[in-house]
Amino acid sequence: LFSVVPMSVSKPPPPHSHFPPSNQSSLLPLPPSSSSSPSPSTPPSAAGPPSPAVPPPPSPVKISMQEHFAINVCPGPILPIPQISDFFPRFHDFPITPLPPREKQVLKDKDKDGDGNGEKDRKREREQEENGEFADSDDDDTYLGTLEFNLLFDQENNCLHCTIHKAKGLKAMDSNGLADPYVKLHLLPGASKANKLRTKTLKNTLNPVWNETLIYHGITAADMTTKTLRLCVCDMDRLGRNEFIGEVRVALKKLKEGESKKYNMGLERIAQTREGNSQAVDTGAPVAEEERGRILVSLLYNTEKSSLVVGIIRCAHLAAMDSNGYSDPFVKIVLQPDMGKKSKYKTSVKKKTLNPEFNEEFAYEVPHDQLAKKTLEISVWDYDLGMSNDFIGGVELGINAKGDRLKHWFECLKYKGKKVEYWHTLTQQGAPSSD
Repeated sequence: LFSVVPMSVSKPPPPHSHFPPSNQSSLLPLPPSSSSSPSPSTPPSAAGPPSPAVPPPPSPVKISMQEHFAINVCPGPILPIPQISDFFPRFHDFPITPLPPREKQVLKDKDKDGDGNGEKDRKREREQEENGEFADSDDDDTYLGTLEFNLLFDQENNCLHCTIHKAKGLKAMDSNGLADPYVKLHLLPGASKANKLRTKTLKNTLNPVWNETLIYHGITAADMTTKTLRLCVCDMDRLGRNEFIGEVRVALKKLKEGESKKYNMGLERIAQTREGNSQAVDTGAPVAEEERGRILVSLLYNTEKSSLVVGIIRCAHLAAMDSNGYSDPFVKIVLQPDMGKKSKYKTSVKKKTLNPEFNEEFAYEVPHDQLAKKTLEISVWDYDLGMSNDFIGGVELGINAKGDRLKHWFECLKYKGKKVEYWHTLTQQGAPSSD
């Protein structure tokens, strides 16, 4: 009933391959072998008698083009390319990273071919690294310049005279290849603005000549043993922030009283550290009191008018009470215990300064025998418009005082008609409840 029909099964196609078959033209051609069989055009009869059977030569390995380009041809580890900062250390983010190994190898090869000085150079570099000089190997003196100045300590008047003469070869800071330099002075440790003095600015020069004398008042012999004078050379920039060029530091303990010492020092880039704050913590309370400031007071008892003449000459290194880093100081004096209006005086207000100069005198009519029972209260205030004035510091002179305050009052009583001047440290003790 059913007829059987034969079915033809087709052969499945070959699996897909990325490589072409071996008989395509993409294979590398092989040269013909000289020992191959004779050409098919030669008739078999002309070939002569049959020779003994010779095994065919091994067929050479056939490599496709894709396999040829897939061969790993990497020559080895790739060394880092030297950066510009390897040749100019000042662009480094300190501490400096060592140079690439390839640079060191090149130096060694040069040393082998050179005159034998390579070992000396390596030894010198090793010594610099041990002494910590490698980080400052760039020639700072050449780039920053030198500063010439004089220092003189006048112990009798408690003054430090700083004469800034000139600078040479300063580093160019402006686009015209010049600079607008000035010099800033600070006494460390201490408040920066209270101890800051500065010279005038000279325009467009790398060799400025100032010949200016800046004076620090209220400097005692004790200060000369603990203070350090910092002189910074900066570039004035009206459109932006002033730029720091370099600085020098002088320990005042090396300066003798009455001797004018000349300095000619190379400017350096010293890291900005809080040296003043660290020393203030170590030395303790006296420095904390000194940060309130100092005041120069003169006392004179006039026997002809039977009056005490109090002179408020100047203040120095006052504490800053305003947000701009300065104060608007004035001085109040009160003779206790008399609380009348004649016992209270007030100086004028000096705007925006921490080193005001008053040179004002006030007289109290009091018998000499009653003066020993009196106490002179001196207080320094910061004037605030429309607000309560801020108390900066004060000092009391009288028979119950101690130290220089008692000595000053005693000399005024002893030497009638002689003006006696003393510097006194302002403290927060005995601050009035209101101004």
